Amino acid sequence: MTYPDVQLLINNEWRPARGGASLKVHNPATGKEIGSVAKATIADLDDALASAAKGFEVWRNTPAIERGKIMRAAAQLLRERAGDIARLMTMEQGKPLAEAKMEVAAASDVIEFFAEEGKRVYGRLVSPRAMNVQQMVLKEPVGPVAAFTPWNFPINQVVRKMGAALSTGCSIIVKAAEETPASPAELIRAFVDAGMPAGVVSLVYGDPAEISGYLIPHPVIRKITFTGSTPVGKQLAALAGQHMKRATMELGGHAPVIVAADANIAHAIKMIAGAKFRNAGQVCISPTRFLVEEAVREEFVAGFVKYISGLKVGDGLADGTQMGPLANPRRLNAMHAFTTDAIKRGAKVAVGGERIGNEGNFFAPTLLLDAPLDSSVFNDEPFGPLAAVRSVKNVDEAIAEANRLPFGLSAYAFTSSIKTAHQLSSQVQTGMLWINQPAAPWPELPFGGVKDSGYGSEGGPEALEAYLATKTVAMMSV
Repeated sequence: MTYPDVQLLINNEWRPARGGASLKVHNPATGKEIGSVAKATIADLDDALASAAKGFEVWRNTPAIERGKIMRAAAQLLRERAGDIARLMTMEQGKPLAEAKMEVAAASDVIEFFAEEGKRVYGRLVSPRAMNVQQMVLKEPVGPVAAFTPWNFPINQVVRKMGAALSTGCSIIVKAAEETPASPAELIRAFVDAGMPAGVVSLVYGDPAEISGYLIPHPVIRKITFTGSTPVGKQLAALAGQHMKRATMELGGHAPVIVAADANIAHAIKMIAGAKFRNAGQVCISPTRFLVEEAVREEFVAGFVKYISGLKVGDGLADGTQMGPLANPRRLNAMHAFTTDAIKRGAKVAVGGERIGNEGNFFAPTLLLDAPLDSSVFNDEPFGPLAAVRSVKNVDEAIAEANRLPFGLSAYAFTSSIKTAHQLSSQVQTGMLWINQPAAPWPELPFGGVKDSGYGSEGGPEALEAYLATKTVAMMSV
């Protein structure tokens, strides 16, 4: 399969950037250049903004049931094209082909959920204080949206934003990741081919700082949605605040995993080990800090090491690959830095800890033991195939450590006690808590964090609220 030279989508036309500038795209399994992506200029952004403004007027006046039909048609096209789209994703991002196929399938489910949920955007009638008055509360689309998405889930992170925006009647400009441009382009192509009116969806690539710095303050844009690191998210949220723009921020995490002494350890290993190394650990909700009660630490570590030792690491397109390369050399360098820092501070490497080979961005799945709390791995999000285990005396100590950091996106716990489960539910400071299971972020569930992990939701009916304006209408007969 040939990797394409990816273009911009503006006013339903696929086109190169004005001036013809482009950026190179590399395969993380080989490090070799495989294609290019158009690099938008300010003139391109102006075209996209003008198109989005016109598209919004068309789409907001399209009945929700008709919007839903187009969205469901796009979901069906995505399913039909899933095999080819998944291969493009693996070529540009590195994840195993099976994981890429799952991501495309999940995207279709997200689209269908929001297509239906858009029909349930209700206002209400409010009892008046006089019989010649009628009072209504209306829900209206907030306006054109600017969405900024990362490279780790090139389709998933786009489709959650598009689904909520489109179902409520908003137009959207997507700034997808330049490192992984082809798969989100194919996602959006499905919407165009399904009959989406011109201007409702636009796709741009280019210099991230330039694009965000231009789109966010622009008067056409009324809503910002961003997935990425906490430092960048804070900058964009501040810029949005300066211009009174609504913002949804899905930012970094550092997910704790609490393993209680009464947990079924074999089940815990089966559930959480695969989750840790999914997408080579490049997942915002990836389990990273393993806080294990002393009584079961030895059993847990032995099971974890056994699982890691059996993982097959390789090119995501190769048969049997369970973990692919890291998406870019920056992550490779980061894994080396995390591991070196932990060892220097007294941690032991139970398994892994090194780069694999000299070609591509491969790093061995790694388990660190007894890293001190001042080590980088216990304070900064690894965002890679790196797990760290610490012993705790009891669940109270584990909860205190789980809450120590400013992050609060996702957390995990394993226990056979309903009492402990209730304690964890009420005391762990997180947007999502998964007990005795890996993360299952279905479209119908809220998805988002607290504290420095952001605000707003990208799942469930709650996701629609950020794309809706509330209007009071009161009428008196005279």
